[in-house]
Amino acid sequence: MLAIALVGGCSADRPLNPLFPLTLGEAKAALHLMRSEPRPLERPVVVAGGIHDPGFVAQGIARTLRQVTQQDEMVISVSFFGHGAGTFDECRERLVDAVDRAFPTDDPHLTVEVDVIGSSMGGIVARHAARRRDDGGKRLRIRRLFTISTPHQGATMAALPTLDQRQIDMRPGSAFLAALNAEPHAADYDLHPYTRLGDLIVGPERSAPPGLHPRWVANLPLSFSHLGASHDPRILADIARRLRGERPFSSGPQAVTPETADSAAPPPPPPRRVVGEELDSTEGAASPSLPSAASGSRSSR
Repeated sequence: MLAIALVGGCSADRPLNPLFPLTLGEAKAALHLMRSEPRPLERPVVVAGGIHDPGFVAQGIARTLRQVTQQDEMVISVSFFGHGAGTFDECRERLVDAVDRAFPTDDPHLTVEVDVIGSSMGGIVARHAARRRDDGGKRLRIRRLFTISTPHQGATMAALPTLDQRQIDMRPGSAFLAALNAEPHAADYDLHPYTRLGDLIVGPERSAPPGLHPRWVANLPLSFSHLGASHDPRILADIARRLRGERPFSSGPQAVTPETADSAAPPPPPPRRVVGEELDSTEGAASPSLPSAASGSRSSR
């Protein structure tokens, strides 16, 4: 599934999200400053990898967080690649077991409280691991969940033929996602979805649960949007700020992505016909514009 992706976007900073007005250069400078002035984490951080990630992407995110906090023992990464993680239930057990090993607790029902960064499918695994269980199994106790290009409402490319049950469950409209999205999460943890425009694997507006819009940034030139989102300095800088207890670069709630706004735009007006010196035309509706920046203070949560 991940092998099929097209390059999208032509400018790293255009369009610029007015609710996330951070350029690529500013993000790199911010990460450099955070590395030189590390701050401690409020709680352990778990990075959950994607469906075909053997650990490289998740480890890369974890490495960045260790650099800006200088707390190596407080950040772990978990891969769901290979044998024993072929279903979301198996992925859930792997994630909970990894957290229990790294941060033991005597609570038989919940892990220690953690912040989670879910790369692509990893966000779905984290949400599934935090769900209430009928079998009495242990749940992941999440305080904040940051997801990057996660198919909360299904992935466009998941419709391709496969024997992977996880990919089948990530198809838009699947029974698994319907049940997951039917359960309210707001009472248990804060969810912060991120995406890059031009994501043909998931689809930017699908990368947030129903009722939410993702924090979006433009794709980089000559870059695979979905595959590169988890390495994007703008996204990582905003998440790092939040984890360090600092004022984030993005504000919320977010508005629809430009791609969604464009698809919902009214059809263009009919062409104007000039007859002699008279103009025969019908004025059309104005093109949709990007949302204006939200007023008020920004939350660091």
